[in-house]
Amino acid sequence: MRDKNMKSSDNESYNLPKVVFLAFVAAIGGFLFGFDSGVINGTVDALQSSFNSNAAGTGFNVASVLLGCVVGAFFAGTLADRFGRKPMMLTAAFIFIISAWGSGISESSIEFVIYRLIGGLAVGAASILAPLYISEIAPSKIRGRLATLQQLMLVIGLFTAFMSNYTLAGISGGAEEELWMGFQTWSWMFWAEILPAALFVIMLIFIPESPRYLVASNQSDKAYTILSKISNSTKATIKVEDIKSTVREGSRPKLSDLISKYTGKIHPLVWVGIGIAVLQQFTGINVIFYYGATLWQAAGFAEADALLTNVISGSVNIFFTIVAIMLIDKVGRKPLLLVGSIGQAIMLGILAYLFGMATVDGANNLVLEGNNGTYALLAANGYIAFFAASWGPVMWVMLGEMFPNQYRGAALAVCGIAQWGSNFAITMTFPIMLDHLGLGVSYGVYALFGLVAYFFVKSFVKETKGRSLEDMSREQEEEEKKLAL
Repeated sequence: MRDKNMKSSDNESYNLPKVVFLAFVAAIGGFLFGFDSGVINGTVDALQSSFNSNAAGTGFNVASVLLGCVVGAFFAGTLADRFGRKPMMLTAAFIFIISAWGSGISESSIEFVIYRLIGGLAVGAASILAPLYISEIAPSKIRGRLATLQQLMLVIGLFTAFMSNYTLAGISGGAEEELWMGFQTWSWMFWAEILPAALFVIMLIFIPESPRYLVASNQSDKAYTILSKISNSTKATIKVEDIKSTVREGSRPKLSDLISKYTGKIHPLVWVGIGIAVLQQFTGINVIFYYGATLWQAAGFAEADALLTNVISGSVNIFFTIVAIMLIDKVGRKPLLLVGSIGQAIMLGILAYLFGMATVDGANNLVLEGNNGTYALLAANGYIAFFAASWGPVMWVMLGEMFPNQYRGAALAVCGIAQWGSNFAITMTFPIMLDHLGLGVSYGVYALFGLVAYFFVKSFVKETKGRSLEDMSREQEEEEKKLAL
C-alpha cells in the first residue's frame, strides 16, 4: 500500500511535506534577494542627502549592488557545480549579514558602495542558487509551483522591506531622521535584514545537497540516500539511473559544456535563456521597485504617501505571484509569459501617456492633474500584477528547469550575468532618463520592450510544464544532433 504522504505522477513518487520544506528553505534566499532589492527604495533621498551626491551618483549608489549581482550570479553557478549547491547557499547567507551591517554603518558613498557590492554578490548568488536547487529536488508535476515559491518569497521580501521602511520612517519622522542609538533611520532600514539572513544560515543546516549534483560528482550513493527520503527506495534507484543517463558521471559540469559537442557552437537554448533574462528587466520592473518612492514623489506624493504606495504595490505583487503559483503547472509557462508581455506593454503605455501629459510647477515638480495621479497608480499596480503573474516568477522557473543537467549551472551563470547586467543598465540609466527625457518617454521605451518580449517568447520559447529534467535533457541532445547533420 502506498504511504499516505506519497503522491505520484508520470512514474514519480515523492514525500510532499519533505519536498516543500526543502524548497521553502532554499527560497529564503529569494526572500533576502527581495528584501535587499527593496530596502534601497525608501533610502534613496536620505542617501543622496547624507552623501551629498548628484543624480548620477545617486543612481550609482542604488545600482552598485547590481554590479556585485553580476559577479555573484556568475560565480554562484560555476562554483555550485564545483563545490555543491548547499555550501554556496551558506556562503551567500553570511555575505548578506556582512553587507547589511556594513551598509548601515557607512559614512560615505565609497564605503556604502563597497558594502552594497558585497551584498550584490549574495543577491546574485541567491537569484541563481534558489531556482537551481529547487528545480533539482522537485518532482516534475509540481516543479513549477515549488520553483515559483522562490519568487513568492522574493516579493514577500520586497513587501517586508517596504513595510519595514514605512514603519521605521513613521517612528522617526523620515529616513534622514535619527532613530535609535544616534543612527539615522536609513541605517536601521539596512540592519533589519540581518535577522532573516541569520535565520537562513540556521535553516540551511537542515537540508541535503542536490541529488543531481551528487550524481555528477560521482557520489551516487549519497544521491540515492537523499532521493530515498524524498521518495522511496525503488523510485530512488530508478531516478539515480535516469540522472546518470544525462550527465557524465564523475565529470563535474563546467563552462565549456556550454559549447555543443555536436555543432561546436554555444547551445541555442543558452541564447533563449539569455533573451528571457534580459527582457524581464528591459520592461522596467525594477524602476518601480528601486525608485518607487522617488517616482511617486516626483508625481506629487508626499514622502509618507509615496512609501505607503510602495506597500500597496508590494501587496499586489504578493497576491498575483500567488495567482502565478496556482496557474503555472496548469496552463503552462509560455501562455503566462505571452499574456504578461502584452499586459505589461499596455499598462506601461498608459503610464507613458499620463506622465507625458503631466505639467511642471514653478518648483520644477511634476504634477498629475485631476484624477491622473489615481489613474497612474492604478496603471502602475496593473503593470505589477501582470509582471507578478508572469515574467516575475516564470523567468526564474524556466531558467532553473529548461537547461540539460550537464550544463544547467553554467547556463544559469551566463543568464545571471545577462539578467543582472540588464538590471544594472536599467537602474543606472533611469535617473538620467528621468532628468533628460521625463517619465512619459521613459515608460514608452519600456512599453516597446514589452512588445518585443511577446514576439520573442512566441517565436523561441518552448513549454516545459510537466516534463522531467532528464526527458528535456535527452530531447535537447537529440535536437542538437540533428542540427549537426
